[in-house]
Amino acid sequence: MLIDSHVNLHAPQFDEDRDAVIARARDAGVRLMVEISDRLTTFEATHGLAMAHDDIWCTVGVHPHEAKDTPDLTAATLIALAQRPKVVGIGECGLDFHYDLSPRETQAAVFRQHVAAARETGLPLVIHTREADEVMAAILKEEHAAGPFRMLMHCYTSGAELARLAAELGAWFSVSGIATFKAAEDVRAVIRDMPADRIVVETDCPYLAPVPHRGRRNEPAYVGHVLDKLAEIRGWSPEEADRITTDAFFALFDRIARPQ
Repeated sequence: MLIDSHVNLHAPQFDEDRDAVIARARDAGVRLMVEISDRLTTFEATHGLAMAHDDIWCTVGVHPHEAKDTPDLTAATLIALAQRPKVVGIGECGLDFHYDLSPRETQAAVFRQHVAAARETGLPLVIHTREADEVMAAILKEEHAAGPFRMLMHCYTSGAELARLAAELGAWFSVSGIATFKAAEDVRAVIRDMPADRIVVETDCPYLAPVPHRGRRNEPAYVGHVLDKLAEIRGWSPEEADRITTDAFFALFDRIARPQ
């Protein structure tokens, strides 16, 4: 069962042909997609996509790039929006110290509100982390000590040490098209050590198209290339990779009923 655990179908890159993109995903065998919220101002569009399609669910959250626009975000706001039908996760949220599009202190404060919302709702936290390993590790340890929560390290490209800590805290990990890039051996090395029963796949479309589509707009229809690469990296058969990642997905996103 092909599942794309992270799509951004509300993005303007899909404004011209969104319905066709969704149709191509289905034609490629994609059974489920999780549409990711990156800011509250576009949450209605994100939630609308989930409500309009039986095979699309969504999250609610604020990307670290956008944290500057909602510096006073509260967990209560996220918790209230998470009560809507078809909302199955909190995020995408986290820390991005590569671009620093929001002040680092604001990113951290907004991220902690997402953690609190995930803890309160029991929904998985979809985490974005880039070039912030030490700060992310410190926050995760501190917040877990305050009370456990489930989390997905989305499109994981950070270091092995943070991956080990996150795994010890029970995190799931998602593998993206980056795993197919020729120069991404460091990413593949981390993938080899991820907990086998807590790996899912994603496209992060419209970004990070996998080989052989690299350099083009990414689409959910391409998630099979990511799954094939994961199987190669881990030494699994295609059938094993499908079964393992599908089981991991439904264990994490347990608000979604597994199709028969």
